[in-house]
Amino acid sequence: MTKLRLYSAKACPFAHRTRLVLQEKGIDFELSEVDLQNKPRAFVDASLYGKVPAIEHEGHRIWESAIINEYLEEVFPDPALLPREPGKRALARIWIDHANTRLVPAFAQLLRAETPEKEEEGRKALGEVLAFIEREALARSSERGPYWLGAEVSLVDLSFYPWFERLPAVDRLRGFSIPAELTRLKGWIDAVEARPAVRAVANPVEFYVERYAKFVKPAAATAA
Repeated sequence: MTKLRLYSAKACPFAHRTRLVLQEKGIDFELSEVDLQNKPRAFVDASLYGKVPAIEHEGHRIWESAIINEYLEEVFPDPALLPREPGKRALARIWIDHANTRLVPAFAQLLRAETPEKEEEGRKALGEVLAFIEREALARSSERGPYWLGAEVSLVDLSFYPWFERLPAVDRLRGFSIPAELTRLKGWIDAVEARPAVRAVANPVEFYVERYAKFVKPAAATAA
C-alpha cells in the first residue's frame, strides 16, 4: 500500500483535525507542510480548493477535513472512530456539522471582531455555542463517559478539539474564557488533552497568540 501523504499547515485547525485522526489510528504517513502564501505545485494539484488539509493515497486526491477523516475511518477501520449503529453514526455526523457551522464561525467572529460592539457580539455567540455543547451534547450524548459520545474517543472529539486548543490564545487576546459552570465541557477538554495522540501534535499557547495577534487591534487587546 502506498504511504499516505498529508498536506498540512501547522497553525490550521482543520489540518489539525486530520493530524489527530492519523495519530489516533497509528497511520504511517508523509507530512508536507505547506506555505499557504507560496503554494507548491504538488499541493495545488492535490487540493483543488487550495486549502489544507489534503491527502494523496492510493491514487486518490481528497480534501476537506471532515471528508478526509471519514475516508480514513473507512480505509483504516481500527481503531474505530465512529459508532457502528446507523443512528449513533448519524448523530456523530450532526455534531461534526455543528462544529463546522456553529463553533467555527463563533470562534472567528470573536477573534476577528473589529469594533467593541462586534467583539461583544462574538463573545455572546461563542458563549451560547459553548453552553449548547454543555447542555445538549456532553450532558446527554456522553452518557457519563469522558468523551463526546461516551467511553471512547471519536471523530466528533477530534473535529471539535483543535478550536479548544486555541481557545487559551483567545483568552489572552480577547479576555474570553470558558464559564466556570460548564463543568462537563472542561472535563471533556482535560480528557482529550491527556490523550497521547493529542499531545504528540500539540502546540503551546504562545504559538497561537503570535499568529492570532494580527487579528486584534492593540486598543482592544488584553495582556498577551
